[in-house]
Amino acid sequence: MAVTIKDVAKAAGVAPSTVSRVLADNPRISAETKKRVKKAMKDLGYHPNINARNLAVRSTKAIGVIMPSSADKALQNPFFPEVLRGISSVAHDMEYSLYVSTGANEDEIVEEVKRMIHGNRVDGVILLYSRVNDDVLDYLLEKEFPFVVVGKPYRDESEITYVDNNNVRAGYEITKHLIELGHEYIGFIGGSTDLVVTLDRLNGFNSAILEAGLPNVDEYKVHTEFSKSGGRDAVEHLFTLDIPPTALVITDDLMSLGVITMLEEFGYSVPKDVSITSFNNVYLSEITRPPLTTVDIKIYELGTNSAKNLIELTQNKNELAKRIIVPYQINYRQSTAKRESL
Repeated sequence: MAVTIKDVAKAAGVAPSTVSRVLADNPRISAETKKRVKKAMKDLGYHPNINARNLAVRSTKAIGVIMPSSADKALQNPFFPEVLRGISSVAHDMEYSLYVSTGANEDEIVEEVKRMIHGNRVDGVILLYSRVNDDVLDYLLEKEFPFVVVGKPYRDESEITYVDNNNVRAGYEITKHLIELGHEYIGFIGGSTDLVVTLDRLNGFNSAILEAGLPNVDEYKVHTEFSKSGGRDAVEHLFTLDIPPTALVITDDLMSLGVITMLEEFGYSVPKDVSITSFNNVYLSEITRPPLTTVDIKIYELGTNSAKNLIELTQNKNELAKRIIVPYQINYRQSTAKRESL
């Protein structure tokens, strides 16, 4: 027979209403009484009916996490498991569950978000990407539904809570590092140009190149998917040019692995022939050969901050929009070398 609130109340020597108040974390109940009631719950193996409690307060105690389209490919990138780990840690501590949504294309994602909202499945959502002219973001704004973006929104930032790095500055600094090593022909390999993170890192790259008076030509810039195969495709383009680059800024560590593999097939050695810099600092960046010089964007912290701020929004609809910038750090490793030593 299932243990009831009355059983807990009897064991703790309190009224059933007191047990209910302890479950609701009522501040009027003393810490001593809460401790006694919780001990009785544990001893009796009592588990509150979360669904019934949430229904009473019109809360699902669930967070929707929206993956980018083609999530089957996205999940192969270590960025997403790590950011989900950060989100999950906060959700667990706050007793929220996660509802991860995927879709093959943007239309499917929009429909899934509509089902989430109209079906009262979640209290709010986290977008794990920021895309130019994003129908999902526009819909969430239209419905005034709580959401947080991991990345800088493409439209008016003042009305949207988001968590990001200063990707323009990071793109500038990592490019400057290559310039200081004596490289003059520097290539850029990024994701799709409809992703705000790609545009920001490209802006930083362009700023450093122009400041140094180096060649800033479109044929040195390749946009492909954030994957190992995307990196391989980029090498096929860049290293068949009349003057191939001697250094690369690559906006994703997984792409960098594809680049290194393909360079070896072309007969190039890293960093002897080509210096490589990257972004994300996933675990692969340290164990690849050579270890990557990469921008640590603190993926886990991006996840924890997005979850904390979303829960704040769901609990207080009047919460003002926030801009949270997570500091990055450049890890200098063995994938870069001075040009004159090549």
